[in-house]
Amino acid sequence: MIQVLAFYLFATIVLLSGAFTIFAKNPVHSVLWLILAFFNAAGLMVLAGAEFIAMLLVIVYVGAVAVLFLFVVMMLDIDFAELRAGFVRYLFFGIVLAVFLAFEMILGLEAFRAGAIKLGTASSAPVDAGVPNLEAIGGLLYTKYIFLFEAAGLILLVAMIGAIVLTHRKRTGVRPQNVAKQVRRRPQDAVRNLKPEIGQGVEL
Repeated sequence: MIQVLAFYLFATIVLLSGAFTIFAKNPVHSVLWLILAFFNAAGLMVLAGAEFIAMLLVIVYVGAVAVLFLFVVMMLDIDFAELRAGFVRYLFFGIVLAVFLAFEMILGLEAFRAGAIKLGTASSAPVDAGVPNLEAIGGLLYTKYIFLFEAAGLILLVAMIGAIVLTHRKRTGVRPQNVAKQVRRRPQDAVRNLKPEIGQGVEL
């Protein structure tokens, strides 16, 4: 019974958080709603018995959202003084949200201890029930879906390069980085072997 209650709770919050992510006018608020959606999606994965995917959602996706937050800050002109001014106004809402998230974590742990939701019979499972999640996912990623996996990595690389290009700007007083000069630098030009005498100290 507790698994069904936790499932409907997490699923409802995922749908609502996704909708608020789209319709929020402030990009920072959109990122926060997206983080909430990822956390609740991780709870759904725990209920389904996919603990590895749940940890990936928390570690990889939430970490990627933090990087996305930095990109938004760099690309948009956000007045943080105005955002800090509304801290006291939203303090009660933040406390209520924190208590609710704690309640969700406790409910998810209790539902996990009660056992995973049975999504199908053993005969319909694509892999053996005795195979761990990590081994089954790795076997699929690097055999059947290897080209899609590599394509996803290439798309993420292009997105990262595009974000760097968009946020790169020349600043006055800052010496530009010469990558070619750094690559051509030899170890003997960067390191000096000295034999200082006792009590001589360091030459600056």
